[in-house]
Amino acid sequence: MSQGKIIIITAPSGSGKTTLVRRLIAASPHVGFSISACTRNPRPGEVHGKDYYFYTEEEFKQKIAEGAFVEWEMVYTGKYYGTLKSEVARIWEEGKAPLVDIDVKGALAIKAAYPDTSLSLFIQAPSLEILRERLQNRGTENPQMLEERLNKAVYELTFSDKFDRVLVNDDLELATLELVKTVEQFLKS
Repeated sequence: MSQGKIIIITAPSGSGKTTLVRRLIAASPHVGFSISACTRNPRPGEVHGKDYYFYTEEEFKQKIAEGAFVEWEMVYTGKYYGTLKSEVARIWEEGKAPLVDIDVKGALAIKAAYPDTSLSLFIQAPSLEILRERLQNRGTENPQMLEERLNKAVYELTFSDKFDRVLVNDDLELATLELVKTVEQFLKS
């Protein structure tokens, strides 16, 4: 099969990436969401093959040995995440462009794997102050976790120039329009 186009989206936590990705998928029939593989346990309501491909650590390591991943990493001790080549191929077979929603390190690995057919987008909040406010408003992090996420965001921001386009999510409606327009132009090119 000939290699098709692939869309890579990354962002520091709290930048609004998940909301923008959902809006892009709803607005663009030419895009298919790439389901990631992981070794963590499913959360309540999560389904294998819909939310993630859930594997044991042994199964995941076997897939690594088989060369089944475009990219993978151990995010935490014993907790692996990756993008399956078969998942990317499935979406291409549907006649769509895979949309990979991934962390910065994984995004750069996929961009390196598909340098001529990928569009890499880095989404960021307008400022660290706004990012802090968004994370605090979630109410999901204790103060230590909040600082860890902010420190990671500062680190991830240093990679923004490695991406094809940086989108600042200051206004959700405008950011959505810009994202959809950017992806559609790429798919037509």
